[in-house]
Amino acid sequence: MKKFSKIIACFVAMIVAVACQTKKEDKIALNNEAKEELVKRPASYEAAPEALKIWVDARAGTGEAVHWIADGSVYEYPSGKKLFGMIGFDSSTIIWPEEAGGEITHLTRKTFAYTDPETGEVIKEYNGNEVKPIAYPYQMITYRLENDRIYGDVEQGVGERVQKIKSKDGIPFRKLGDTYIYNAQVYLDFPLPTGKQYQAWENYDFFVNPEGSIEEPHQMTWQRYGQLPSWAGGGPAIIHLHSWRVESHDEFPPKLLEWAKADKPNWLNPPKDIAEVRTLQKGEGGPGWGQ
Repeated sequence: MKKFSKIIACFVAMIVAVACQTKKEDKIALNNEAKEELVKRPASYEAAPEALKIWVDARAGTGEAVHWIADGSVYEYPSGKKLFGMIGFDSSTIIWPEEAGGEITHLTRKTFAYTDPETGEVIKEYNGNEVKPIAYPYQMITYRLENDRIYGDVEQGVGERVQKIKSKDGIPFRKLGDTYIYNAQVYLDFPLPTGKQYQAWENYDFFVNPEGSIEEPHQMTWQRYGQLPSWAGGGPAIIHLHSWRVESHDEFPPKLLEWAKADKPNWLNPPKDIAEVRTLQKGEGGPGWGQ
């Protein structure tokens, strides 16, 4: 009789567990449906090809701010000696035009700090020189899909240094299973106010997995070959970063959030609109580049 009671109890517990799981799944489904109802997609979004929509949604979200967290290291070239660590993030949002075929505008701010290679603490002085973080008060990127490639034209800078970097080669992409892989290579070669030529190579590999398939569906790895800043003594170096997307400040690594709140609070949110970008371009929007 006791054995029979135990069997009945186990059976009832199993039914309850299944019922709870079903309710949980139903709740998730209802929440997803509610989100879909709340997000009113303009005609341009509905008309966009799948690969473009997936890229824009992953990179800049669907309207609410998203953040790409990054950490990695700086290596001396060609020795491979680790010189510094690096942490940072960008905050992004997207503007889809109402009409199909209009300009898709990505608004972002990004900042990165150098860290001690051993302790991971942000450094503000090196060999008696002031160390400034890399900081862009804004970048405005417009996207389009042509010839099976995504093109992103970048506008950045302030005052007479406002520049538009036209995407020449585009971002090729491929689908590997259920994962989209986007590869963006950037070759930089332009004059500086000092009269020197700025030259560098950067490579971005984005991996966009289906929502819910893994814990971090949006991932990126980034490499850069170029000169060290003057405070670090110059010379060629490699930067390698890993990056992933988070939806809120609560998901930031604690040290990164602490640094951002203390030194770069404005970077925790993207520009709210194009009007703010135009103000920043006039030099009226607050601290300048890298400050």
